[in-house]
Amino acid sequence: MTETLSYYSTILYRDFAAYTSRRLQELGLSHGLMFLLLYVGRHPGCTQSELTQALGLDWGYGQRSTLKLAEDGFLTREKEGRAYRLRLSMKGENAFSVCHEVFFDWDKQALEELSPAEQTQLLLLLKKVKEKKANSKLCTRR
Repeated sequence: MTETLSYYSTILYRDFAAYTSRRLQELGLSHGLMFLLLYVGRHPGCTQSELTQALGLDWGYGQRSTLKLAEDGFLTREKEGRAYRLRLSMKGENAFSVCHEVFFDWDKQALEELSPAEQTQLLLLLKKVKEKKANSKLCTRR
């Protein structure tokens, strides 16, 4: 049963999570918080609701996580009407850069045995699977 996409994606996810946790530990970030930080960095001024919906998070988890990122100095929360606008602080900008490096560094290590053409082909096929899944009823996110 090890010859399945689910098996390989689980193994790769575990390796990626462990790698990012090691790299981000010195910043005081966890693997899970990295995705919130990346979203805010790409969407400055977004609201808690936008972030929660875009990442498919539970409201409570999203609230606790953004509060933690703000308390730890990675985000600023500016009240605007009934919502808070989220932006990266200087510390958050630095962490945002490191988070991007983590993705590229892990990819480089994970794909080093493949030729550039094989890497391109693999990524194109995975993108095709992802897009097909997003457009099908297999997708579990709302």
